[in-house]
Amino acid sequence: MALRDNRMAAGGPAGAGRPAPIGRPALDGRSIGELLRDLANDTTRLIRDEIALARAELQGKVAQAGRGAAMIGAGGVLAIPALVLILAGIAILLANWMPPSVAALLVGVVTAAVAGLLAWMGLKSIQATSLTPERTTANLKRDVHLVQEKVS
Repeated sequence: MALRDNRMAAGGPAGAGRPAPIGRPALDGRSIGELLRDLANDTTRLIRDEIALARAELQGKVAQAGRGAAMIGAGGVLAIPALVLILAGIAILLANWMPPSVAALLVGVVTAAVAGLLAWMGLKSIQATSLTPERTTANLKRDVHLVQEKVS
């Protein structure tokens, strides 16, 4: 970027032949119009680069979340028939010690409680996932701070 270059000063009493101080642009004889054009070009490039970084970061996070959701769905589809058979077997087993209707009701209530607990845990897990592009946010804050330093 033109603002970060350590160009040699073009002349003048304060910096002839010496590199510009760190963090300050060198005066190389460019007009104000050229400096403003460079600033606009650098700002445009910076914004494009930050948008590209945000896009790449979000695509990776969304893809990871999508793969996880697909695995959860496939596991759920396969687990349903297995769970039905297991629960029916438990109800039949309990029917040896209590009326069949009470055994089926007991198995149904326990199953509903476990399903509610699993749904609650899954919701908490999804809420804990952050889709915020942390690196992009940090870069933007740093860039704003750098521009504010340059302007003042």
